Order: sequence, then structure tokens, then C-alpha cells
Amino acid sequence: MTDPAPGVAEGAPAGPGVALASARGRWIVLATVLGSTMALLDSTVVNVALPRIGEDLGADLAVLQWTVNAYLLTLAGLILVGGALGDRFGRRRIFVLGVVWFAGGSLLCGIAPNAGVLVAARALQGIGGALLTPGSLALIQGSIAPEDRARAVGLWSGFGGVGAAVGPFLGGWLVDGPGWRWVFLLNVPVAAVCVPVALRHVPESRDPQAHGRFDVLGAVLGAAALALLTYALIEARSGAPLVIAAAAGGLLLSAAFVYVERHRDDPMVPPDIFASRQFTAVNLVTLCVYAAFAGFFFLIVLQLQVVSGYSALAAGAALLPTTVLMLLLSSRSGALGERIGPRIPLTVGPLLCAAGMLLSLRVGPDAAYVRDVLPAMVVLGMGMVTLVAPLTATVLSSVDPGRAGLASGINNAAARAAGLLAVAALPLLAGMGPEAYRSASEFDAAFGRAMPWCAGALVLGAAVAWATVRTPVPGACHPQCRTYCAMSSPPLEPPRTAEQ
Repeated sequence: MTDPAPGVAEGAPAGPGVALASARGRWIVLATVLGSTMALLDSTVVNVALPRIGEDLGADLAVLQWTVNAYLLTLAGLILVGGALGDRFGRRRIFVLGVVWFAGGSLLCGIAPNAGVLVAARALQGIGGALLTPGSLALIQGSIAPEDRARAVGLWSGFGGVGAAVGPFLGGWLVDGPGWRWVFLLNVPVAAVCVPVALRHVPESRDPQAHGRFDVLGAVLGAAALALLTYALIEARSGAPLVIAAAAGGLLLSAAFVYVERHRDDPMVPPDIFASRQFTAVNLVTLCVYAAFAGFFFLIVLQLQVVSGYSALAAGAALLPTTVLMLLLSSRSGALGERIGPRIPLTVGPLLCAAGMLLSLRVGPDAAYVRDVLPAMVVLGMGMVTLVAPLTATVLSSVDPGRAGLASGINNAAARAAGLLAVAALPLLAGMGPEAYRSASEFDAAFGRAMPWCAGALVLGAAVAWATVRTPVPGACHPQCRTYCAMSSPPLEPPRTAEQ
């Protein structure tokens, strides 16, 4: 008896996989879209709710930072482990576990009686996100027939883009209507639909070459280092000895993480992948640009609500042009990047984004949307369109095709870690006090100091791209996810197989 061909679902009928046109193929796509959309919406919807969360729980700015960062911390630290668990123990099993875990964390967020419980529940949400996010695309890769996979991934990314476009409206409507708790509670019924669909219609699949050894020590060291550094940045205003100890501990654990990864037989982040100068360069660009994006989107929704007097719905809707532009134009941007190479898009894109963020300095008291907000969002959106697809393509083309999934996961985790540290550091750099978001004048002044920092990070990313990025070799692999609208990280790509 022979083993199933790579990419064919274990336990599925003999053959090349499930046809996308079949009923089962459509159910598979639905399950993956429902699961991934839960995590995708989180990055935009929660930011819109932050002012109401702070008001309702009597929280200071540090709690709002932790509301964002507790989720990013566990997600960034465990997302590579989540993908490896799926390959070893079954992608459907880990995906369903992630959906259930994410829904449980969301329920705890929705009923949280105080800020401490909310932050802890957000960390639990991130663990669920780390389990389900890699699995959503891996299920398509392991179940859908090879000739239909590109179209299935296109449907997945397209529906995800529509979800991202609806997200700001939905989040704002929930915050202004039933209340911010429903931003989290809405995930529970979505999970209640997703889980039975996945269990009934999605075949189990796994990587027959995957082993049972996982770099748990590396994951723990990486997450602990990020946690200590994040704590030190958020609490740095106090200057307490504990903050200094946390900063020192974070640096020591970072060094320990690098040491462990260099000496383990099966590291979570194999150091040899950075032997590719192109891969290293593009990840440096990723760190710069996604740090700026995270800081900007964290602050702009607060600026619109606290300073400009927008409702939560209006603040969420104000971000819509960036999502719509990415939804409509990202595939064309990817095609342009293939023709002219990545160096120009990865240089021009961050510079456009920097210009958009500097334009947002016009967003102040009584800001008119068309005159003050829309120009910034359009320029920023065009920069993101120019940047995201070529960045992903360059990450994948800079490594062997067999390591595309790993390269994409590392790039995705790097972006989320950059966002985590940016949300922690930017209020400190801008001189925001613990109660800054309660005062329109104080927050407006701090926002004006923060935007040049974001723009500077983007200019640095553009300079790195211009100096280091080169055109990939002919025949290099290109991303399957050509329509992508999330603001927090580049898209994850499934591993390539021999059929592709």
C-alpha cells in the first residue's frame, strides 16, 4: 500500500483531491473563510472599540496598549508552532481547536469585568489565532485538487478582503449600538457555524514527512522576550527598577533565543534561511513598514474619536479607502512587481505611505472627512497597494520553493512582532501620558509628534529596500494570495508542493 501523494487529504477518496466545483469543495472554502475572517477582523475592529473600552473599564492608555498587544504577543510568538502542529497532528484538528479556542477567548473578552481579565482573555485569543491562521490556507492546500488550488486561494483571499472591508463598518456599528463587548461576542456564533462545517465537510490532512519534535523552548523564549520588552516600553514612563529589569531580561532572552535557534536540530526559525541576503533584506523592510502601520492604525482611530469627535462607526468607516484600494488593486500591483521587479515598488510604496501619514496631521478638531481625512487615507492606501503584494512575492522568491511556507510564516511573525513593539513604543516616543486619550488637546499634540516617527520608519524601510533588494531570479515562486487587505501583517502562504 502506497502513501497518499503530497497534498492529498488523508482519509479522502483516492484521487487528486476535492474539486472546487463540488459541494464539498465549496464547504471547505467556506470553513476556511469563516475561520480566517474571525482573526482578520480582529486587527481592525478592536482598534475602533478602544476609546469605549477605556471609558467603560476606567482604563488608562497602558491598558489600551495591552488590549492590542496581549493578542499580538501570543499570536506572533506561536504562529510558526501552530503551523507545525497542523502538519504533524492534522490540519483540520488544529484548525478546529484554534477556532474553538479563539471563540472561548472572545467570550471571555466579551464578559470581562475588568481590564485585567480583558487583557488575559486577549492573550488567550492570540493562542487561538496562532492555531487557526496557518490552518486556514493549509486546509485548502491539503484538500483541494491541485488544478483548483490557485482559484480556491483566490476565493479565500477575495472573501477575506470583503470581510476586511465590512469590518470597520461592523465594528463601529457594534460599538455605537449594542456596545463594545459585541465586537468580541460576535465571534462565538461565527465559530458555532465554522466548527460543524469543518468537522463534517473538510477532510483531515497532514504532512507525512512531519515529525513530532517541536521547538517549544524557542517559542517560549521568543514570546517571553517580546513580553518583557513590551512591558518595559509601555511602563517606561515610571522609571521603576522593575521596568529596567524587564528591559534587561528581554534583551537577555532575545540573545538566548538566537543561541537556541542556532544550536537546535529542529529550530522554529532556522538560522540558515537568513543566508539569503534578499530574504534578510525584505524582512528588515517588513519590520520597518509594519511597525509604522501598527502605530498609525492604533492612534488614528483614537485621534478621530477623541480629537475630531467622530463616532466609532464614522472612525471605522474613515479607514475604508485603504481596504477598498487594496481589494481592487493588489493583484495588479503584484503583476506590475513581477514585470519591473520588487526594488521600485518596495521603495515607492513606503514613501507613499509615509506621505499619507504626514497628511494625517491635518486630522484635528472638527476635521472634515473629504478635506482632511480622505486624502491621507487614499495616499496611504495607494502606498500599501504598491508595497504589500511585491513584498510577499519577494519573500517567497528569495528562498527555495520548498521553504515558501516557512519563509512566509517568519515574515508574518516578524510583521506582528514589529507591530507589537511599535504599539508599545510609539506613545512613549510621542510623550503620551497615561490619561492622554481623555484630553482632546493633549492627544492631538501627541499625535502630531507620533506621525513623524511613523513616517520616519517608512522612509527607513524605503532606504533599506533601495539599497538591498534585487530582482528575483527567473522562475521564482509568486504568492497565491493576490488579494489581501489586512493591515497587521503580510499574508501567510501555504507551502508549495511538487504539483505547483
